[in-house]
Amino acid sequence: MPGFEFFGDQERAQVDDVLQSGVLMRYGFDGRRNNHWKAMELEKALEQRMQVKHAQLVSSGTAALTVALASAGIGAGDEVIMPTFTFVASFESIIALGAVPILVDVDDTLTLCPKAVEAAINERTKVVMPVHMCGSMADLKVLLEICKKHNLLLLEDACQAIGGSFEGKPLGSYGDLGCFSFDYVKTITCGEGGAIISNNDQYKINADHYSDHGHDHVGKDRGAETHPFLGYNFRISELNAAVGLAQINRLDEFINIQKVNYTILRNALEEIPEVSFRRVPNGGVESYAFMSFFLPDEATAKKVHQALGNGGVDACFYWFDNNWHYYRKWEHLTNLKSLGKLPAELKNQLPDYTKSDFSQSDHWISKTISCLIKLGWSEAEVQQRAQKMAEIIKSTI
Repeated sequence: MPGFEFFGDQERAQVDDVLQSGVLMRYGFDGRRNNHWKAMELEKALEQRMQVKHAQLVSSGTAALTVALASAGIGAGDEVIMPTFTFVASFESIIALGAVPILVDVDDTLTLCPKAVEAAINERTKVVMPVHMCGSMADLKVLLEICKKHNLLLLEDACQAIGGSFEGKPLGSYGDLGCFSFDYVKTITCGEGGAIISNNDQYKINADHYSDHGHDHVGKDRGAETHPFLGYNFRISELNAAVGLAQINRLDEFINIQKVNYTILRNALEEIPEVSFRRVPNGGVESYAFMSFFLPDEATAKKVHQALGNGGVDACFYWFDNNWHYYRKWEHLTNLKSLGKLPAELKNQLPDYTKSDFSQSDHWISKTISCLIKLGWSEAEVQQRAQKMAEIIKSTI
């Protein structure tokens, strides 16, 4: 991670197809595009790789979450349970539809705590959204049981975990809907892009229409298409899809490299008694995009993180103080700072997060460090990095 490290001839060839035709839009212009339909080809490749019936490409991971929720009929006043540790896009997508993000604690998986989820369910709850942060997954089996018990949708935000699996199923395919991001720093990238996957025929139809102004995509005359319901513009371009089409064919290659590099680093740190690692649920296989580990406490984690940076070990993240990935710095959500007027349902139902008790999340995130696993490291570089990390941690604790 990220896939841009390995841009090469395959990506250039796919992009050249688009540039030679001059058709950058995924819809229409049939006669000019030389039968190149990069977005459609990438959707088919995703369906095959993710073992699902349907994939819908959109312009970003945020768009994917928004369209997925809309395709399932989620709107004003509906409550969506999500974790305290994620990227801000998770709650942005919920709010964009007038729905209400309900934050709950994470556990030692660094993802949704099932007990916290069940405690947050009420008559307005419609969706449980686990976010598979940093390459590993939530307790999906338990969450699915909870969703079935309460007749809720399970929407997997797998934007940071493409290539991982649970009980033999690719992450994103276990629940009712799954979402991916293909932005510039993801394991496979389109530059900008995202996708929704599902086995539900109606969700596919809804996502297809909603992401293109409500176009029904019937026939070959775009101007004559009808609009069964309101939609918006979340389309991906053919250029972005072309890059992704080359990258999806390299996903297994990338995952294998990540696993090798991850394993070298983890083996070195496992020798340190004070270091432990996030729990991967039984039946889960990480995407190995990050290596996340725990130190004994917050003070030690902060000290080690600073020491790693000072020692030249880059791409290690301390999420507890992060502006974008942890609830403590989401004052724009807490205070509902918006350029436009927000729905009354959102303002009336949003909990007062200044008074919420997320001490369980704080317990885990405050002592977590996550290190990005790069694709471009040589074996010698990974070995040197592992040795340096171990030495720094041992000398700092």
